[in-house]
Amino acid sequence: MLKDNRVLLIVSGGIAAYKVLEVIRRLRETGAAVRCVLTRAGAQFVTPLSLAALSEDKVYEDLFSLTDESEMGHIRLSREADLLLVAPATANILAKMAAGLADDLATTLLLATDKPVMVAPAMNVRMWEHPATRANLATLEGRGVLRVGPEEGEMACHEWGMGRMAEPETIVAAVTGFLAAPKRLAGHRALVTSGPTHEAIDPVRFLANRSSGKQGHAIAGALARLGAETVLVTGPTVQPDPPGVTVTHVESATEMLAACRDALPVTVAVCAAAVADWRPAAPADGKIKKNGAPPAIALTENPDILATLSAAGNARPRLVVGFAAETEQVLDNAKAKRRRKDCDWIVANDVSPATGTFGGDGNTVHLVMGPVDGQGGEETVEHWPALTKVAVAERLAGRIADALEDGT
Repeated sequence: MLKDNRVLLIVSGGIAAYKVLEVIRRLRETGAAVRCVLTRAGAQFVTPLSLAALSEDKVYEDLFSLTDESEMGHIRLSREADLLLVAPATANILAKMAAGLADDLATTLLLATDKPVMVAPAMNVRMWEHPATRANLATLEGRGVLRVGPEEGEMACHEWGMGRMAEPETIVAAVTGFLAAPKRLAGHRALVTSGPTHEAIDPVRFLANRSSGKQGHAIAGALARLGAETVLVTGPTVQPDPPGVTVTHVESATEMLAACRDALPVTVAVCAAAVADWRPAAPADGKIKKNGAPPAIALTENPDILATLSAAGNARPRLVVGFAAETEQVLDNAKAKRRRKDCDWIVANDVSPATGTFGGDGNTVHLVMGPVDGQGGEETVEHWPALTKVAVAERLAGRIADALEDGT
């Protein structure tokens, strides 16, 4: 049951909008409070009166309502919900969400929210299969947006294929499954590092790498959804801050290490950041000018954040998980890194250019676990299939919950 849970239902303009009346009724039967936002196009298919009658709450339509916006209504609405549900999610609103547009109340809410978002796509099969729609969905899912459906069947246009909005009972089951899922990591505190680090050469230039931060951000979001109090320490990235996560933005490896130390104690630490191994020993105060010869830049080794957290004494997390981004001999190098850093688990992945892992939405990983040198026993390796980075994050968060529940 969803007693005390609040769903903000955004109804956009598709023929499937008539189904949301049943969605509202069924959600109310679970005990959830439902508040509706109706787009101008959505109002062509269902009326505000119908939505208000079933939700027993006011229906919001106008971004520039003087009464609502005197109270910053779009911010308040986005903060008071436990979940934002977009149904039907048309190709148009998915495109706006992916692009970050905010030209009406619905899209402004979606851009301003810090809460989870679920979409129920509904559109013609050709629109569903269009590369633009597929790219928009990949972008949204990479940001942690949840999806239910669509389903295959006959369309209102009499074509057949994928694109029918999921049935009301399926949507309600997805909402219930998400909101009522056991918070397996409640009471635990998690630290995640993400993204690259930038190591200054001078005020203009820096050393860095190609990490996008997508995987680390997804892991932080997944841990938070399981109930962990999650701190994300991230280097420079364009990824949005995950909902429900405390985020610290840093530039360099030394700043990242300091932020990680400030976050202790934690139960689990996941070091997914691609930290630069080296930094200029003495960054120039001004921009280095050309003088006919390349400058000589002396480098010094950066602090080892994973090793530091693995040897944090009494403040050591119960579970320390590292990442090994390799381009060759992936497993051998990952196993060696795990022994060297003394971490509990290491997630190995191939980031060579042909894989598209750096900057992409997919990942293929191998989870290395078991005793390290001096503890006896054998290492075990789980070979995971090719997954989206969001799916990798969900699976890793579940394995972390398993380990903490088992006391290992």
